[in-house]
Amino acid sequence: MIRPSIKGPRLVALFILGCLLFNYPFLALFNLAVMIVGVPLLYFYLFVSWAALIVLMAWAVEAPD
Repeated sequence: MIRPSIKGPRLVALFILGCLLFNYPFLALFNLAVMIVGVPLLYFYLFVSWAALIVLMAWAVEAPD
């Protein structure tokens, strides 16, 4: 019997996480006049969270069921 794949629900969960991370409440939290390594905090948050989502998607697709 073929077992159903869990990759679909993982990717849906990552999509919802991405929607939450790039929506108003979280973006407003990081919209401050603070610099990290010479980069504004909001830009740093966007790039780090985007990279984290890419890594998590790669893990979700490549991980065994």
